[in-house]
Amino acid sequence: MKNRFGWFFVSAWLLLLAGCAGVATKPSTTPTPSGTQPRQPGEGAIIEPVPKSAMSGNRAVIVLLDRAQTDNESGQREAAGASLERALRIEPRNPWLWLELAQVRLAQGQYAQAITLARKSNSFAGRQHRVQAENWQVIGQARVAQGDSAGAEQAFKLSAKLAQQAKAEAYHDSGFNFQ
Repeated sequence: MKNRFGWFFVSAWLLLLAGCAGVATKPSTTPTPSGTQPRQPGEGAIIEPVPKSAMSGNRAVIVLLDRAQTDNESGQREAAGASLERALRIEPRNPWLWLELAQVRLAQGQYAQAITLARKSNSFAGRQHRVQAENWQVIGQARVAQGDSAGAEQAFKLSAKLAQQAKAEAYHDSGFNFQ
């Protein structure tokens, strides 16, 4: 059983590397909406971190995101979750806030809730491929932790596909389209 899980982990990692080839990332950090956190082995990189101002124009929400990031970095996950829940009462349809809360629940080991929150985030994401890719990363990591290797592999593949779409859109939006 251990060999099978190890094989899955290696293949999922290789798929992520192949899917994200050429994506501009910072190798020492994993982007999150509220900033960056140390990369964990096996985590996929998406793109550069999203500035908080791009996630919300509401100053109160940005302050709550800052507080959640500080609490999360100091290991106070309950306090981080509470700040994010307050922010969600202000902007209940903000997919970045739902993603951030999903990441906190994942870190707390609340895998089913992390999946539910990431799906909720996707329901509000519209065509924001970047946030969708990060949500599928959360879902994949939660499924790995739950022992659902097939479901995790599907989630990681979808995350890589969405990350490529986000990269292509960012490239196109930057004005470097030579067609």
